[in-house]
Amino acid sequence: MTHPNKVQPVILCGGSGTRLWPLSRAGFPKQFLCLMGSDSLFQQAAKRLMGLGAETIQVTDPLVVTGEDHRFLATEQLREIGVTPAAALLEPVARNTAPALTLAALAAVENGDDPVLVVTPADQAVADAGAFNRAMHDAIHQAADGAIVILGVTPDRPETGYGYIQAVVGPAPTLVVERFVEKPDEATTRQYLAEGGYYWNAGVFVLKASIWLQAIENFRPDIAATTRAAWAHRSTDAAFVRPGKVEFAAIPSDSVDYAVMERCPGSCFSIRMAPLDAGWSDLGAWGAVWSVLPKDPQGNAYVGDVLAADCRNTLAHATSRLVALVGVQNLVVVETPDALLVADRSRSQDAKCIVNALQQKRREEHLLHRKVHRPWGWYDSIDEGGRFKVKRIQVKPGASLSLQKHHHRAEHWVVVKGAAEITCGDKKLLLTENQSTYIPLGEVHRLANPGSIPLEIIEVQSGGYLCEDDIVRLEDQYDRTR
Repeated sequence: MTHPNKVQPVILCGGSGTRLWPLSRAGFPKQFLCLMGSDSLFQQAAKRLMGLGAETIQVTDPLVVTGEDHRFLATEQLREIGVTPAAALLEPVARNTAPALTLAALAAVENGDDPVLVVTPADQAVADAGAFNRAMHDAIHQAADGAIVILGVTPDRPETGYGYIQAVVGPAPTLVVERFVEKPDEATTRQYLAEGGYYWNAGVFVLKASIWLQAIENFRPDIAATTRAAWAHRSTDAAFVRPGKVEFAAIPSDSVDYAVMERCPGSCFSIRMAPLDAGWSDLGAWGAVWSVLPKDPQGNAYVGDVLAADCRNTLAHATSRLVALVGVQNLVVVETPDALLVADRSRSQDAKCIVNALQQKRREEHLLHRKVHRPWGWYDSIDEGGRFKVKRIQVKPGASLSLQKHHHRAEHWVVVKGAAEITCGDKKLLLTENQSTYIPLGEVHRLANPGSIPLEIIEVQSGGYLCEDDIVRLEDQYDRTR
């Protein structure tokens, strides 16, 4: 058996997490949420993969595949945990996981290397890090010998929301994959549990980059060719790598499972499964979040400012205010500053129906939270009326907003903390606490923080149109003028 010299973590950081609304939004999806502990799911995934190093395993900086809109969220959350990505591969449009993994494989072999790719979604939870490492080390050594290895979770209930893997005993420590089954009905899942030999598909794959490229070219040459074309037309901006936009849009959308994995049994590609018994969950809905959180003796899980009396088997998640519950059971209650979800816990996956309704009604609550994170800091829309909007804005030390103007609104700024460097037309001024200024409609302006502490201001917008698309960016250090 060969020993791998290099392991390349690949984190697939897409998806919108609609079943975890209202905490998960399109602009701040579930992988960036701290649902358990102080780290987001994305940060937990990065730490798990970076912790795989061993005597025979060299783990390199991760490749992150994400969307253009989430690039700063991803890189900032990695910075918070001391991880520098090898690259952030930015998909201009969603094309599912097969093209995403093909992009990562092309990046991994760019300099003549052929590392073992350890590929994981960014939105899973694992309770037992030691068991995860043992399963992954087994998978990595098998993959170094040319196998495709997928992690399979030992099922503990008849779950209909997961795909299944049927595996048979083979040479230890991995099993031979016989076939894949896509989300069977409850009767079938009960039969699987009774028979044994069936595992949940965790969506975690371990294989050499060259093996993936061979497999995608064998089974889906159309995806291989179009992704190569997009990669050939890529542009690079620091850690951000953008495949060709037009070429990427032409790639057929398909998942890793459908495009390759389900076609491997019986083919020329060796596909094996490493059993995983590590308290795994994909946290796909609020019911799954309830199942992994600590509970009181009555089965209740509470996060945030919650008071409850005589409740059973209920999840309450409070973000911005007190949530009080009396005499309820089997509920999910999730509060955010602009939305409240109350659902039967057994139907928590149907939160996505609310997201669909919001989209149909052209409401914005499925897109962004009231508090919106930006690469320079954040803003919180705290009040608004017919012709005004009030925001609280925080700018990181040394950061600045774009040089911009508005066609439909004027702005009043009051500094409440720190120092603000303000460009307004051909003038520059420095404001400190309790000082204010006025930005006339149509005037070119910029807000910057020259200090060493966060800058906070209160902004009052006035005008006939106050939406975020009334921003004309003239210069921007975050390349948002493209």
